[in-house]
Amino acid sequence: MARLTGFGAALAVLFLPLAEPASAQDAPQEIRAQLTPRESTTLAAEIGAKVERLGAREGERFRKGQILAAFDCSVQKSQVTEARAALTAAERTVAVDRRLFELKSIGGLEKDLAAAEEEKARAKVAEGMAVLAKCTIFAPFDGRVAEQKVHPQQFVQLGQPLMDILDDSVLELEFVVPSRWLAWLKPGYAFQAAIDETGRTYAANLSRIGARIDPVTQTVKVVGVISGPHADLLAGMSGRILITPPPGLAH
Repeated sequence: MARLTGFGAALAVLFLPLAEPASAQDAPQEIRAQLTPRESTTLAAEIGAKVERLGAREGERFRKGQILAAFDCSVQKSQVTEARAALTAAERTVAVDRRLFELKSIGGLEKDLAAAEEEKARAKVAEGMAVLAKCTIFAPFDGRVAEQKVHPQQFVQLGQPLMDILDDSVLELEFVVPSRWLAWLKPGYAFQAAIDETGRTYAANLSRIGARIDPVTQTVKVVGVISGPHADLLAGMSGRILITPPPGLAH
C-alpha cells in the first residue's frame, strides 16, 4: 500500500475518527446524606416523682432490660400496702358472709355487697401495682444515651422527657434521589459513602426505598446501610453518597 506523504498525510489525519469521550453516566453521582440510628426514642416520666437514680449518663452505653431511671415511689408503695390490707379485710368479710348466708343469718344482698367490696379492693391493689411498675424505666434495646435531660434528686412531672436514647449498632444513611432512578435503583444496590467528619469512604448497600414520591421535586427518600461496624462513626454525621448508575441509563 502506498504511503501518504506531505499534504495527503495531513488530510488523512484530519479525517481520522475522533476518540469517544467518557460518558458522564459512568461517573459516580454525588448526593448529600446523613447518618441516622436504626432506632431512637425519648424516654419520659410516666408518673410525677423524684428521680432516685439514673442507670446511664449521657454518652454511656446500656443493654436491653437495664434500668435507665428509677423514681422515689415511697408514697406509692405505702398506698399499695394499704390497698393490700383492705383486700385482706374484704376477703375475710366475704368468707364470713358466705358462711352466714349458708346459715341463713344474712340475705343474698349482704353477701353480694361484700363480694363487690372485695372486687373493689382487688382493683385498688392492681391499680397500685400498675403505678409501681412505672417507677422504674428499663432500656427497650441495646444502645447509648444521646442526651440526658434530668438529674438525680430532681422532681419531674408526668410526661416530662428524661433522656434521648438510640441504637447505634447499625447506622443508616438517609438521602434523596430522583424518582426516575427507581427504574434501576433497588435494595441491595452497592455504593460508597464519603463521611465528612472522618474523611473516610465506606462501602454501603441500599436497604429500603421510601413509600412515597414527592410530587413537587419528583424525588424519593431512600435508606442505605454501611457494611460492618465502625467505631469512628456517630449518628448525625453527614457526607456524600457516591453512586454509579448502570451504563446506558440517564441520570
